[in-house]
Amino acid sequence: MAECAFCQIVTGERDAYVIYEDEQTAAFLDSHPAIQGHTLVAPRTHHKYLFTGDESRAMAVFRTVRRVAMGINQTLEPDGVSLFYTSADLVGQVTHAHVHLLPRYTDDNIHLALARESLNDEEAARLVAHLRDNL
Repeated sequence: MAECAFCQIVTGERDAYVIYEDEQTAAFLDSHPAIQGHTLVAPRTHHKYLFTGDESRAMAVFRTVRRVAMGINQTLEPDGVSLFYTSADLVGQVTHAHVHLLPRYTDDNIHLALARESLNDEEAARLVAHLRDNL
């Protein structure tokens, strides 16, 4: 997609601080980072969803995620690394599938909090059955 910023980055049409690239993926610094080292990993082909279609695409992205996370650990020595992926239009401005890697420190100002509820045994059992049917 010509108008997709990430497509332009992976083809070299748009500048980015590229950390790693291979035939299927590219990893580059987020242009509006939440923290130093905030990195995005994206497939070279434009897809809204990472987990539909060809399984090899998702596998390639997560091989690159692993490689970059190891590099972040060695370079920045964070206390940990947070990963997140959101699909399609929920990702915001760019609908090109991608995974965020954020180096984390005990005193950082990153908030990835999730509202939590107690797990209901009956609902959980029903959900597990439905999920297993769809695997």
